[in-house]
Order: sequence, then structure tokens, then C-alpha cells
Amino acid sequence: MSRVPLMPSKGLSRIAHATDFSPSSAVAFEHALRLAVAAKCRLDLLHVHDPGEEEDWAAYPHVRETLTRWEMIENTAQPEDIEPKVGVHVSKIEIASRDPVVGLSEFLLTHRPDLLVVATHGRQGINRLLTGSVSLDVVKHANIPTLLIGPKARGFVDALGTMKLGSVLVPVAEHPGPAFALDVLATLLMPIGLALEALDVITVGQEAPDLLAVDGQAVPVRRVEGAVPEAIVAEAKACAANLIVMPTSGHHGFLDGLRGSTTARVVAEAPCPVLSLPLRNA
Repeated sequence: MSRVPLMPSKGLSRIAHATDFSPSSAVAFEHALRLAVAAKCRLDLLHVHDPGEEEDWAAYPHVRETLTRWEMIENTAQPEDIEPKVGVHVSKIEIASRDPVVGLSEFLLTHRPDLLVVATHGRQGINRLLTGSVSLDVVKHANIPTLLIGPKARGFVDALGTMKLGSVLVPVAEHPGPAFALDVLATLLMPIGLALEALDVITVGQEAPDLLAVDGQAVPVRRVEGAVPEAIVAEAKACAANLIVMPTSGHHGFLDGLRGSTTARVVAEAPCPVLSLPLRNA
């Protein structure tokens, strides 16, 4: 068994939210916006349209209205007031492409956000992320953490903009190394208030590794039995998890990448959002 540290974090500097203007995308937008407010970082709102279609700026999610409902800005605030008041620079970006997955993939490869936030309801528009093939490989190899809001997920951001991350389920295995899973998680979420105590680290059907935080505090790892996807979903339901963190290393091994059956099946049945973390083996 290995003993590995949880390293200090640097935080989020750029979040991207891909939208197809559907109701399911609205939930993902609110998560992207709330995380951007917490991190005080840039937020790119992405929409892919056919080159022959006109751009529809009015259809984008309403940032000011959402921040007003959350009582973070006054209802008289103007677009130029958002960054000074909440620390978020919002950009609306139209991507002209006949294939929304190809267009999004090219943007991710060239702009490198720290986090992508998408909804996965249905199989249309941006939701093809879970069913694509060659284009999805491009997204996977971009190595960008992705927050996926599945069809059965209850979000961790409520109607008033309160963010609840009191219980985070983290399945780990020998590969990808659990140290990297915790390191990347710390980089993304601990700067915005996620506590180490909120992590519920499990391993399914394997010997539990020893994990140490950077301050020397032991991170407990529970061993559970069962088929991997079903066991993860069952544990998430049992502990009322607010988030499942899925370390991935391609589409082979214990925890698959987005193309693989494990992550796709967990996202489809999860009672909460799923954060896919592309990691290198250790």
C-alpha cells in the first residue's frame, strides 16, 4: 500500500459552460456561474451553431437576472457592473461549426479552461458528449475536468445561489493513482471552500490505499463491494452525496473516461452531479 500527499491548490481561473439553450442546460449554467463567483474567475458561455444560422445572443443564459435572484447584485445593475461587483468576467462565445462536438472540442483544445460544465440530458446538441466517437476522443485527450449534470441529478446549487458541498464521494483505485485524484480535486474546489472532511473516499472491491493530507492528516478510505457503477451510485444515494468525483485515465481500467461504460453509467443514474477528472496513471 502506498502513502501519498494531498497537495496545496491554486484554484480556478477559467470556467467554460457549453449550452444548447435547453432547460437542462439552465441547471448546468447556474452551477458554472456559481462556481465562477466563488472562484472569482472568468466564465465563458459557449454555443455552437451551424455556419448558415444567425447568431442568437438573446437566447444565452441570463447572468444579471440570475445574480439578482441570488441577491449578489442590484436589479438595476448593468452588464459592465458584473465584474466589479462579483469578480466574474463573462464572455458569450458563438462557435460556428456543423458538428457541435467538433466545434466545442476545437475551442477546448485552443483555450484550455480549467473546468467545463455541461448538462447530459438527452442526446441532442451538446449532450452528444456522452455518445460521440472521434470528436469525443479529442475532448478526452484535452484533459479538461468536466462537471456533468445528469438526468437524475439534484444540483448542489439551490435557487438562492447557495452552494452545498457537504458530502463529496470520491471513488479511487490503484490506477489512476489516488494522489492525483485528490490533488486535482484540491486544485479545483478547495479554494472555494470544500473541506477535506467533506470527502468520502471509497474503493470498490480493491484493497484500500493509505492516503495522507499535506498536513499529515489521514484520509480514510472505505472499501465497498459490488459492480463498480452500481456500487458508486448506491453509495452516493446512501450518503446523500452532493457530488461524485470520478478519476479517469482513458477508457480502460477501473474508472473509464467519458467514452467508457463506468463513467457514462454513473452519470446516467447518479443522484448528484459528477466531476470527471482526467488524470495520468501513478
